[in-house]
Amino acid sequence: MQDPSVTPATPWTPSRRRLLWSGALGAAALGTLSPGPAAASTTGHGPVRGPFTLGVASGDPLPDRVVLWTRLAPEPLAENGHGGMPNRPVPVHWEISEHETFRRVVARGMELARPEEAHSVHVDASGLQPSTTYFYRFRTGSELSPVGRTRTAPRRVDRPDRFSFAFASCQNYPAGFYTAYAHLAEEDLDLLVFLGDYIYTGDGQGTIGRGYVPVREVETLPDYRIRLAQVKSDGDLQAAHAAFPWLMTFDDHEVANNWAGADVDPDVPVEQFLARRAAGFQAYYEHMPVRRALRPSGPDINFYRRLTFGDLVDFYLLDTRQYRSDQVGPARRYEPGRTMLGDVQEKWLTDALAGPTARWNVLAQQVVFSQRDFTAGPGQGFNDDSWDNYPIARDRLRNRLAAAGNPVVLTGDVHMNYVSDITADFDDPAAPVVGTELVGTSISSGGDADPNPAGDARQLAENPHLKFVNRDRGYVRNVVTPTAWTADFRTVDYVSRPGAPVRTRASFRIENGRPGARPV
Repeated sequence: MQDPSVTPATPWTPSRRRLLWSGALGAAALGTLSPGPAAASTTGHGPVRGPFTLGVASGDPLPDRVVLWTRLAPEPLAENGHGGMPNRPVPVHWEISEHETFRRVVARGMELARPEEAHSVHVDASGLQPSTTYFYRFRTGSELSPVGRTRTAPRRVDRPDRFSFAFASCQNYPAGFYTAYAHLAEEDLDLLVFLGDYIYTGDGQGTIGRGYVPVREVETLPDYRIRLAQVKSDGDLQAAHAAFPWLMTFDDHEVANNWAGADVDPDVPVEQFLARRAAGFQAYYEHMPVRRALRPSGPDINFYRRLTFGDLVDFYLLDTRQYRSDQVGPARRYEPGRTMLGDVQEKWLTDALAGPTARWNVLAQQVVFSQRDFTAGPGQGFNDDSWDNYPIARDRLRNRLAAAGNPVVLTGDVHMNYVSDITADFDDPAAPVVGTELVGTSISSGGDADPNPAGDARQLAENPHLKFVNRDRGYVRNVVTPTAWTADFRTVDYVSRPGAPVRTRASFRIENGRPGARPV
């Protein structure tokens, strides 16, 4: 008998939803925007001809507005990073409808896609209704984009009885297929939260036959643009972007491995790394559905922010890279003044948590918050790139989260699932539980899962606050209500070839007012 928790994948066969979002049906329904032959598109894994090769996306929904994104790139892997576009602005028209056939358009406008921003488009579409599903598309000349679906947030005074979202991270293109996104695109969700490592900057060795274009270690603006365009050309990723709005935050690999502030290993001159960081941030902004207010200024980008969904959920999207102290060895972990968030971001978060908040307070951040001791016995060994390297700063934040009530920390980075009780003292098994951390595995990074039951058992034994460990790839689906939070760990069996089924590997429930997750 088939496991009822397993859903087979059919990523090579377009679903009805993908057909609707291919743009063909919408164009047929509205002759004035009907595209010419060059704009014909395929769904799933096939390329989209014309300028909309990278699909469409939406993000950062508010009650009356949402960001719409696309980029014109008829040749997305062009070596100069210009995507095959001319060196001039190009007008791009957009429209929004409550109907997937676009029989009644509720908002429309025009933006210039400019060469200095890689002909990307960031529309802050306003005048919308709260808690409403919309469909959107773009046109340039006679070329029509695929159709995307998005949803606005409820107002702060609203009291939603249900909110559903997923979170994901770590999608190394040469490491495996994005099959998890094929399944995620079919989920009934209000939102997706991406926690970092959208690209990887290595040279692409060890590929799995996806047509990966070898590029030297990514360092220049054209390099970053090409790498991002390559990742965004994936059909499963495009389907997930077109399915619902995304909240974006970055980790290290969008710029360089394990960077901290102005430092990267092996050490390079600060000026050289800041130039690289500026290029990485610029290309990242160009490819993400975020507001123009988040545009970088050289090597700096102000990306932390708060999004509220009625009285039910507050998301605090954090930046744990740009302002952190450098990683240090064990003897220096407790030095005064060491910070993960920096003084300004930490004060912003502290003030927000101290004021009126939603019922559930959610940190959407990058590196593991809970203690993970990897050394058996009385000794201790930690990952220096995680919050374990910043214990004083973690203690401050943990206390503020506990005071705010119903804290849930969402984490990516480590290519594994964890469920952890956040306790008042990780070294004391009897310490009270004050919150919950849910750690998402990777979409593809690390390739097929490498089982290590002995290592998992050792982690659980050394860290009694850990409740679950899993090494498969996938994402975490969450359903939040005023009374409880349910997290389903959705995993695929392999990423080395397409077509893996998806299963619910485990489910955990957090009760309102009762910190800690319990298996369902």
